Amino acid sequence: MDDEILAVVEASAIRRWMGIAMLAFVAFLVLYVAFATPPDLLWQIFLMLVGGIALWTAERMRRATTARLELTRTELRDSVAGTIVALDDIATVDRGTFAFKPSNGFLIRTKKPGARGWRPGLWWRMGRRIGVGGVAAAHQTKAMAEALSMHLLARDGAP
Repeated sequence: MDDEILAVVEASAIRRWMGIAMLAFVAFLVLYVAFATPPDLLWQIFLMLVGGIALWTAERMRRATTARLELTRTELRDSVAGTIVALDDIATVDRGTFAFKPSNGFLIRTKKPGARGWRPGLWWRMGRRIGVGGVAAAHQTKAMAEALSMHLLARDGAP
């Protein structure tokens, strides 16, 4: 019963491909400028580096967005990478307008820091903060954030 999936967040197909296409387009433009009208050598190297990073990020997003996030009664997990955070370690869930969160997403603050992680378009973790969202559908992230908030209320008691 602990492994029952309560909520799922997946990449929206249109948002996923738009994000990948935009990153690939940026890579193409920067590399085009680097080779079509070559600036000084240092600038050309810089532009090639930026183009390569944009292309690498597009590929990482393509791979990462095939996964999905699953919320169970004990953890929030990535279907590929495994556990992101145990529910007992969550301190707060923030969906506010001014929260430093991904598009269509929410921010989780944990009680103790964890290892850094990044799945472009789905989630990231830096220290005690976990951002969920990006190319995910808004209704799925909202449902997951609500389920997490309800879990926190039940665990900590209503104020």
